[in-house]
Amino acid sequence: MGIPNFGDVASNLPFAAFGLWGLAFLLRLKPAELDLRFMDRLERTHYLLVFVGLLLTALGSSYYHLAPDNARLVWDRLPMTLVFMAMVAAVIAERVSIRLSLWLLPLLLMLGAESVLQWYASELRGAGDLRLYAGVQVYSALVLLLALLSPSRYTCKSDFAVVLGFYVLAKVLEATDKQIFNAGHLVSGHTLKHFAAAAAGYWILRMLQRRIILLPT
Repeated sequence: MGIPNFGDVASNLPFAAFGLWGLAFLLRLKPAELDLRFMDRLERTHYLLVFVGLLLTALGSSYYHLAPDNARLVWDRLPMTLVFMAMVAAVIAERVSIRLSLWLLPLLLMLGAESVLQWYASELRGAGDLRLYAGVQVYSALVLLLALLSPSRYTCKSDFAVVLGFYVLAKVLEATDKQIFNAGHLVSGHTLKHFAAAAAGYWILRMLQRRIILLPT
């Protein structure tokens, strides 16, 4: 279709679709529905940011893959840190304290952005230091794992395991990019990574659509 790196560009469409779907779902919730799904209505803020991040990931990743270079990669990675950090804040709100999560949210977002900017600055120096950016992803995944081990105030707690599973699958597909492409020269591991990561976004939406507050026993 005349699109450079078509597979890696087109596979960003699910990010946009699930981002828009999630935003539409959350913004259309009536007050009674909000009170059924969130102990505090402010918790919705974190998930709104998750879906904004998915939508921006679709735009940033497409922009990067059309003509890959380090400058464009910044706009690919920045939106992903928004998703990671907003999910960390959501887990803190649900498992610890909504006030603490709102206080930490700006700090988490700045940390996520700094991890990308620090990497890019290191690239300009010829170092290419990804440790902080990798740490942001690893610790975000660990927070999801801790959410599975801690008591929840909501149903569908096990959905976090599915989200984490899709994330791990995405990383495996990314690491085996060339091997997957060389197996049949039809699709790359990186293209499949996009689908797996987008599926994690969909599962977050599915969880919010299905879950309700657990009544105390």
